[in-house]
Amino acid sequence: MTAKLWSVLQPLLGAGVLFVLVLRLGTDSALHGLAALRPGTLLAALGIGFLTTVCSARRWWHIARAVDIRLPLDTAIADYYRALLLNAVLPVGVLGDVHRGLHHGRLIGDVGKGMRAVALERSAGQITGIVVAVLILLAQPQLLGLLAPYAIYLLAGLALLAALTVILFARRNRVLMRILAEARTAFTGSALRGVLLMSVLTFLGHVLLFLIAARASGATAGVGELLPLVVLGLLAMSLPVNIGGWGPREAVLAIGFGAAGLGAGAGLAAGVAYGVLTLVAALPGALVLLLRRDARIAPYPNPRACTS
Repeated sequence: MTAKLWSVLQPLLGAGVLFVLVLRLGTDSALHGLAALRPGTLLAALGIGFLTTVCSARRWWHIARAVDIRLPLDTAIADYYRALLLNAVLPVGVLGDVHRGLHHGRLIGDVGKGMRAVALERSAGQITGIVVAVLILLAQPQLLGLLAPYAIYLLAGLALLAALTVILFARRNRVLMRILAEARTAFTGSALRGVLLMSVLTFLGHVLLFLIAARASGATAGVGELLPLVVLGLLAMSLPVNIGGWGPREAVLAIGFGAAGLGAGAGLAAGVAYGVLTLVAALPGALVLLLRRDARIAPYPNPRACTS
């Protein structure tokens, strides 16, 4: 019941954050973020999106191979594109990943293992992104000082995420034990090096796209000044109160841009522009949905035959 209640509250909270932002800052900033996008910017989003999707799919491939799951790289890329699109257009922001895990689990004849591989892949990306982001933020102590009054909200969000994780897994000890056992296998040796490299490249691609969005929406500050702000925006997307990625991202950007003297409205515009660009980057997933609607594929004949 707790999980079902949270699945309803999560998008509502994200929508509430957006509503409060628009109420306080008006619609002009949000509309400016949309109007500022040009064909060249959209093409850049597609190109960067392709590179980050390939890197993310390769990360999934490394983890799958480490836990003895066959996952051809072309299949991983196509399925990842589909998951990104579903994440972007559906509430909560993780339903595409859930579909990816279920679909691949059915293909290999082990739904639980397929879901755990996706969970490990997403966790690896999130943890690597947080570590890289923290390193970038530590190089900007002046910004951290400006944002200190708002740190309680970020800490509260992280505490909420930790509490929900404990609640959801409290009754699933065996599942948690299996995840930990597979994590020890996936995050060692060459697999770990591959996962880390793909995760860092993916995160840097997201940062680059965010910088392009900020520039397109009218931000004139230097890259050194914008970098920690967009990193904060990416971190905010990890908070479990969003609707397709929207909500906390725009709130943190509005606060960060305002604290840095760039204007809260400019932060909202940058967040809106980035949200649209991520949707554009995921559009190839629509082709996957159209061309691969028949999911009734026979299970892989040899789960250990991991090829790229």
